[in-house]
Amino acid sequence: MSKSLKRVAEALRSAGIEAGMMEMPDSTRTAAEAARAAGCALDQIAKSIIFRGETTGTVHLFITAGGNKVDPVMASICAGEPLGRADPGFVREVTGFAIGGVAPVGHLTPPIAYFDPKLLEFDTVFAAGGTPRHIFPIAPTDLMKVAAARAERFTQ
Repeated sequence: MSKSLKRVAEALRSAGIEAGMMEMPDSTRTAAEAARAAGCALDQIAKSIIFRGETTGTVHLFITAGGNKVDPVMASICAGEPLGRADPGFVREVTGFAIGGVAPVGHLTPPIAYFDPKLLEFDTVFAAGGTPRHIFPIAPTDLMKVAAARAERFTQ
């Protein structure tokens, strides 16, 4: 088991959540790939998008429904500072995950997290498990709690 996958599983276990990690035969790097692999609606995929605070350097995590896009202006308002898209090196350094496998939990540097209310429309959502081939099912309210995220409107 990879270190990234172990960190995600441990974060979930520590929160009392038994989310069955699912290894997929094909890539789950994109929301569309993950939805096909899970056999679910695109919006049931909980994407983890990392931004970097341009003023503070703070890590901001936006957990959004697979079909939604983070609006940079709305995201900056949520964060209370201008945000810049994080490059792959920054993402790996602060989260411990490669782009395409960024999980909403188990980060090396705890981010400030925001949660797309669209995900709350579902009983179950699927999130990256820390690798480009692992996802896990979870109740969106549990995901919001374990990620210490607050519901905000930040999508287009």
